[in-house]
Amino acid sequence: MAVVMRGAESSCPRRADEIVPGMDLGFRGEVADLYHRYRHGYPGAVLDALADAFALTAQDAMVDLGCGTGQLTLPMAARVRAMVGVDPEPDMLQRARQAAGEQAVRNVTWVIGADTDVPALRVLLGDSSVAAVTVGQALHWMNHAALFQAIIPLVRPGGGVAVVTNGTPLWLQDTDWSRALRDFLERWLGTRLTSACGTDEQSQQRYGNDLAAAGFEVIARSFDYDAELDLNKLVGGVYSALGVNRLPARDQRPAFAEQIRRAVSPHEDFNEHVHVAILAGRIR
Repeated sequence: MAVVMRGAESSCPRRADEIVPGMDLGFRGEVADLYHRYRHGYPGAVLDALADAFALTAQDAMVDLGCGTGQLTLPMAARVRAMVGVDPEPDMLQRARQAAGEQAVRNVTWVIGADTDVPALRVLLGDSSVAAVTVGQALHWMNHAALFQAIIPLVRPGGGVAVVTNGTPLWLQDTDWSRALRDFLERWLGTRLTSACGTDEQSQQRYGNDLAAAGFEVIARSFDYDAELDLNKLVGGVYSALGVNRLPARDQRPAFAEQIRRAVSPHEDFNEHVHVAILAGRIR
């Protein structure tokens, strides 16, 4: 059985060409709600840094590629005239659209698409250009070198692309509780969990080098914050990373949560230190 887990080796392909149009990555149905509820948003300092990097104005438009349920799309929409949120999973977009309604955000257009559809966005926009394309915690699903080249005709002078990561997976952090969680999940899934999904230093260096090779001026920023965790948030974070076909059945979830509790309970302090990294590639 294929295990689909965002953050697991089996769900973060080693090559972007392992992902093909129409591939079911499992981020649909109930997982979209779990993703929206338990994934971190972005601190205000991150939004400010993106606005500064591209000198955003109230007249600008932006694209958020791989937008998921809108964790970055919706707060950035307050900084610009219009946002386009792009994701290949209709259920993620539906949950994002619902969140936009709940937050009274009315300047976002939601589009089903992937990184390979960026050239079509240029046709859709006609003579218009955007200030920036953001990719939040999703670049590991994409052919990033080809994407960087495809973005250039889409953005205005001084604009560009921003790659934003928002912390390493819960089970790959340098804490005792995270190691205990990883040990449990590896036994439960029957596979090793090794891929940091683009948050590791080696991936960040590769992204930066490929941005520079594409002709962008690269600006690196980082921010750190602590996120309080309790057992409910910890379990919810794990659920948000499982594909819909791998979620425990509802009647099995109390037992699953209890197994996680037993694994991490010797380590009572399981607050999460979150490192946010921004690589902004700006058109020179």
